[in-house]
Amino acid sequence: GSGLLVCCLQPLLWLAIAAAALFLLGESQRRGWLPRGGSSVGGGSVATVGGHGGWICPMMCTAALQRAGRCPVCAMELVPATSGLGALRGDGTLRIEGAARRVANIQTVPVRMGGGGRQVRAVGRLDYDEGTRRTLSARVDGRIEKLFADYTGVVVRAGDCLAVVYSPELYSAQVEYLLSRGQRDLGLAGSAVGGAGVGRGSLLESSRRRLLELGMAEQQVAELESGGEASSRLELVAPISGTVVEKLAVEGQYVREGEAVFQLADLSAVWLILELFPEEAAGIRFGQRVHVEVQSLPGRRIEGRVVFVAPRVSPETRTVGVRVVLPNEDGELRVGDYARAEIEPVIVGGGGLVYDPELAGAWISLRHPHMTAAGPGTCPICGEALISGRELGFTDESAEVSRCVVIPRDALLMAGDSSVVYVESEPGKFELRNVVAGRVSGGEVEILEGLSAGEQVAVRGNFLIDSQMQLSGKPSLIDPRRHIPGLTSEQLAKIEISLGQLSPVDRELAERQRVCPIAGMLLGSMGVPIRVEAGGASVFICCEGCRGRLLREPEKYLRKLSAGLPGTGATAGAAVSSDPSVGVRR
Repeated sequence: GSGLLVCCLQPLLWLAIAAAALFLLGESQRRGWLPRGGSSVGGGSVATVGGHGGWICPMMCTAALQRAGRCPVCAMELVPATSGLGALRGDGTLRIEGAARRVANIQTVPVRMGGGGRQVRAVGRLDYDEGTRRTLSARVDGRIEKLFADYTGVVVRAGDCLAVVYSPELYSAQVEYLLSRGQRDLGLAGSAVGGAGVGRGSLLESSRRRLLELGMAEQQVAELESGGEASSRLELVAPISGTVVEKLAVEGQYVREGEAVFQLADLSAVWLILELFPEEAAGIRFGQRVHVEVQSLPGRRIEGRVVFVAPRVSPETRTVGVRVVLPNEDGELRVGDYARAEIEPVIVGGGGLVYDPELAGAWISLRHPHMTAAGPGTCPICGEALISGRELGFTDESAEVSRCVVIPRDALLMAGDSSVVYVESEPGKFELRNVVAGRVSGGEVEILEGLSAGEQVAVRGNFLIDSQMQLSGKPSLIDPRRHIPGLTSEQLAKIEISLGQLSPVDRELAERQRVCPIAGMLLGSMGVPIRVEAGGASVFICCEGCRGRLLREPEKYLRKLSAGLPGTGATAGAAVSSDPSVGVRR
């Protein structure tokens, strides 16, 4: 019986041993203790598959590694770092051959020098010139007996009779005035009282002023004096030449004192109201030339000038209102129509003055800057005095146009605070370039730092280049500082793991500092960086051995950090000492 039991247990024992061995082998490979197929363990050498550039994490947690296994950060399975576009180089660049370049449709354009001004495009709405709006209202209670301007849109001249109002109150006031005038003319006999004549004169003047306040014009009062006959009809005359834009009463209607009868406006000039973003409105100046194309007049360009920029940002739309005056002598522009506007950039000369050849040495209307004269005078539209162009910020001397580096907007990749472009330094060789972007105008963007005129930048296919750089752990839009010359992939992975153990706030500060001020080593290369408060600032050091020296001479090492760590003599530190982001949080 015992022999049979041994025969049955022996196979089971071998099966258990084999299962345990397979389990231990799989667990060792999962934890990275043993390499997977395709690697060689003997002699410490590591083989790669098919000549690809190592192994990378699908989540791009670390740089490319030289062995298969799992990601040391997220434990995901590493995949071969093959390149479908071109060969990745150890210096952080990417080479793309002609065939792959054509398939990816990668195109480059040269960096050029452009004007420093900014052209702004916007869509606005035509509106009345509010300075010419007039309301013609009843000055006395009465009934509208006759309407001569009996429809909206009629064109009138100053002094034209628009309506006749019947008013008994006006008749009484005219009779009172005629009696006062008759008493003054008669000069009552026996005017021995010395002040009687003065009293009658005051009464006559008071009656005359009342007639003017009731709406009679000076000419109508003169006609009343010459005719000597009171009338209960009052003529409402146009105060300006313009167009009746609103008729608020009809014949036979009874109106009260102060009630509006007509709205008039002078349409010889209209406003174009634009709503611009604050960053666009920041560069707009008074008198700046604007080219306008109205929706109802396609293909025709009308020139106007900026007359007002709102001093506040609208809390509802977060935009700034800009007002443009457009000439409209022919009456072709209709209020309420939409228009596209292009605001030309200004040429800023010495002292911040603006040079405009049309306004050089001219006298300008403050409300209608398109009305100019060679000397002092008045504006033919509003009648206000003209102002010297120099008082309005214009200079008579020609100024050179400021020049700056510009590239197409499609060539710039932006994410958060990072702005990068891909430069073709050699035929087929692309490298990442950090740039400082300025204003965007007309599909182009100013580059303040990082590029020079004549360099070739990728304008199409740059996203494909960037994605390949990301997959290979190279510097990219997501992390443009990932590549550090002289460091291997294993060193980069170690730094990444060490920095990953810091809190998000401390990691941001450590990545900004980048290097230990005492040893000159990259933070994370010696383990988890240590945060130390010294000299009123938070400083990260690479290890505990540096704490004593930092606390003994804090000002010395703080100066090193501020100056980019001169004299450290460390290759790793020297590789990043010129990084502009190196700094200390105080």
